[in-house]
Amino acid sequence: MERYLQPTAFFDYDRPELKGWIDKQLAGVADNPVEQMKVLYLAVRDDIAYNPYVFRTDPETFSASYALSSGESYCIPKAVLLGAAARYLGIPSRLGLADVRNHLSSPKLIEWLRSDIFRMHGFIELYLNGRWVKATPAFNKQLCELMKVEPLEFDGVNDSIFQEYTDAGKAHMEYVNDHGLFDNVPHAFIVAGIRNAYPHLFPESADAPAVTLTGSLETDFE
Repeated sequence: MERYLQPTAFFDYDRPELKGWIDKQLAGVADNPVEQMKVLYLAVRDDIAYNPYVFRTDPETFSASYALSSGESYCIPKAVLLGAAARYLGIPSRLGLADVRNHLSSPKLIEWLRSDIFRMHGFIELYLNGRWVKATPAFNKQLCELMKVEPLEFDGVNDSIFQEYTDAGKAHMEYVNDHGLFDNVPHAFIVAGIRNAYPHLFPESADAPAVTLTGSLETDFE
């Protein structure tokens, strides 16, 4: 389990600002790993707004500290932030990656990607009570309300992946391909996968997306 507890350039819980944020969130919370992770899950889910338009290929933008300082991010850095907080508390964590189909994507986002398949969706697995439990703190509560789906909860016992249906019973999210679990962020693997899935976003000789958008997914649904 040691490799799932170490600080890295991405799971950088050794940074003072990250330690301070974790300690602040847990003030007054019982010294119980499940209760601590439930509190931190909500903090990451709701305090860091989900925004896929901020995606960049720079390695630093995948780190926990960058997600925290920016105040908005997408699924991978948000999962890493929750995983880094877990490691700080001595709870092993590992990053999961998968491709998903989002049936409630905004037309603007689908037009940007030219697909309703989201390559390299990230979630985190936490080792609690002797077993690995999945947590997905990606979509903040305000965005879920705009999309008319219940915010995804996490009880520290059951896997929390994604809502399969909306409140109206329409299909919402499905996993279509599993890329595995990682003790650190496989940056080159993620960027290569995204480049292969959306080549129109990248110029031939550059690593950063050639086509970027401003705004947020929340404004797409307003």
